[in-house]
Amino acid sequence: MLNEQARQVAGRWVEMEGARLPGFGGAFLTGSVLWGDPRAELPPTSDVDVMLIADPGVRPGKFAYEGVLLEVSSLPGIGSADEVLGDYHLAGSFHLPCVLADPTGRLSAIQRVVARDFAARPWTTARCAGAMDRVRAFLGGMDASAPLPGQVTTWLFGTGVTTHVLLVAGLRNPTVRRRYAAVRDLLAAHGRLDVHETLLDWLGCAGLGAARVERHLAALETVFDAAAAVRAPAYRFDSDITAQARPVAVDGSRDLIARGLHREAVFWIVATYARCLAKRAAAGERGYEDGLLELLADLGAETFADRRRRADRVLARLPGLWETAMSLC
Repeated sequence: MLNEQARQVAGRWVEMEGARLPGFGGAFLTGSVLWGDPRAELPPTSDVDVMLIADPGVRPGKFAYEGVLLEVSSLPGIGSADEVLGDYHLAGSFHLPCVLADPTGRLSAIQRVVARDFAARPWTTARCAGAMDRVRAFLGGMDASAPLPGQVTTWLFGTGVTTHVLLVAGLRNPTVRRRYAAVRDLLAAHGRLDVHETLLDWLGCAGLGAARVERHLAALETVFDAAAAVRAPAYRFDSDITAQARPVAVDGSRDLIARGLHREAVFWIVATYARCLAKRAAAGERGYEDGLLELLADLGAETFADRRRRADRVLARLPGLWETAMSLC
């Protein structure tokens, strides 16, 4: 299936199902299928991201529809065109023809303004500043009393958003799962792979070999299948840890390793492992923590104190990251 065909499937789901959900006010595409070439094939490791304007609590999640894995999220609404231009996730969608349904015409009006002004330096700088704020919020909000999966997720995403600062500066897709591979492409194009090595070092995987990453992926497969076998509807990412979602969550990392991007695969392996443990905990299940701790040890992030030290190191070096980002604008 081509990307364009997958987008059409998403549009049909919105028309037939999404429009019936409480508070429906429109829908738009986000993510890699929106940013990708419409004529390119949809990779088997990709889903199609759809955002609904709907009542709080509407969370369709990840599911198959007409042979496409959809990832449907919701927002209660969006602000003005200026507010969208300053939001790096929303602007990344609205600068492209993202609108799937627009009963009031408001989303299309915003999209036209964002498409026109997206690349203007003041807006690019504002979005980079927003990404920097997210790094500080995550890393400054680390809580030693939180359960292990929550502790790890806060540290991991705070560290990982450093890639988004640069991707936003370069007008690239601030992708979630493939962020380290995407930022590598950007920095290679600018002759700055030294910066990429720094980003990997901040995560702790710069010196990690392929065999070691494959070992961690094998451990993830085991816990993923165990977590996919239980139900935890109250857990936010319940539908991300299912047999249907396995091609994205697990096979996507295997694909990166096969392409020689084993270090770039580490971010999503850690994120998915933490989500598996969190889902199992929400279902009243325990076990499999040892595999995550072994992975964290390889990253120099096994204990909260380790993660706090690594986080403080990143925070101290944010001025240099900002300088790099501004050089990419």
